Amino acid sequence: MKRLILACCLFLSCVGAYAQDPDAALRQQVNVFMDEWHDDAAHARMAFFDKMAPNGVYIGTDKTELWHRDEFKVWAKRFFERKSAWTFKPIKRNVYISADKHTIWFDEQLNTQMGICQASGVIHKGPSGFEIEHYQLSIAVPNDVSTPVTKIIKDFEAKPAAK
Repeated sequence: MKRLILACCLFLSCVGAYAQDPDAALRQQVNVFMDEWHDDAAHARMAFFDKMAPNGVYIGTDKTELWHRDEFKVWAKRFFERKSAWTFKPIKRNVYISADKHTIWFDEQLNTQMGICQASGVIHKGPSGFEIEHYQLSIAVPNDVSTPVTKIIKDFEAKPAAK
């Protein structure tokens, strides 16, 4: 009888853990995929671009930086000719999954050469694995310094050469 009760308790605890986060394994796969993507850039591996969908979009921190994958690859070529293109170390990441488990979106904070950045993205999971459909990077500006920062940007953009 004790064994039956123990087995039931074990079964219920497993069911309970699954019910708490039925997508835990998929979230872990996404985290590994994104960590590899960032590591590809840190080691200037062209596999970085293979992880993006053919029509994938990358939006950088500058207002002019909106590229489709192949345009981005051309622009970034000079960075990928070095030992390291750029290094983004994840601090934290939240992963969200659609009901059909094919569309995944996330937000992350990153430690970068620009300081703390934030990013968000959309990943599609297809038969051949994950592909980044959309990625947007931004520099995290603390609210207490946003007024002087936005003034610097406005003054810069008001100059004829900046347009």
